[in-house]
Amino acid sequence: MQYLVAHQVDVRLVTRGDRAVAELVAVKPDVVLLDLNLPGIDGLEVCRQIRKRTDVPIIMVTARTDEADRVIGLEGGADDYVTKPFMSRELLARLRAQARRARGTVGPKVDRIAVGSLVVDASRMEVTLAGSPVSLTTNEFQLLHVLAQRPGRVLGRDQLLSLLHGTAEQAFDRSIDVVVSRLRSKLEHDTRHPRLLKTVRGVGYMLSPDES
Repeated sequence: MQYLVAHQVDVRLVTRGDRAVAELVAVKPDVVLLDLNLPGIDGLEVCRQIRKRTDVPIIMVTARTDEADRVIGLEGGADDYVTKPFMSRELLARLRAQARRARGTVGPKVDRIAVGSLVVDASRMEVTLAGSPVSLTTNEFQLLHVLAQRPGRVLGRDQLLSLLHGTAEQAFDRSIDVVVSRLRSKLEHDTRHPRLLKTVRGVGYMLSPDES
């Protein structure tokens, strides 16, 4: 915490999970750094409650090294994670990266993209589908934005990681499938037979312009 303050980060510390959401609503932070092991309510439940209210970037802090635990956190709505022990410098870099993405400053400067009935507005960090707004997390928006810039083109994991160079690659590499699944749940009528966000088996993902 002292390292972050020394680097001009305004830090608000909440030590209990059952007080975290109220503080979030009052302060409206740029990024949330969330420990999994909190008294009152655990970090996963706090993450879920935050996601019901806002798309603020969430970085989870965990001492657990099992990949399944990290995937559960990402599925719960976290955008990134750090594993204890971690370097303060790395944490600061991740916080700044999430703040930049939340402000829409990562990636090519294309303001508004239409792919069929889907519209992605990078300047406002907004997405609409058939005229209705779609609420996305930071990672969901960034991945969708990359795909929307290349409609009809299949992108593999390595290509996506390269295009998402501002993202913490280790976290994104293990969660691309999770983020795609979350996107489909918000964009598709039938997630088992997607018409917009398609998988090309063994190759990667594609945003289809014809939705057929």
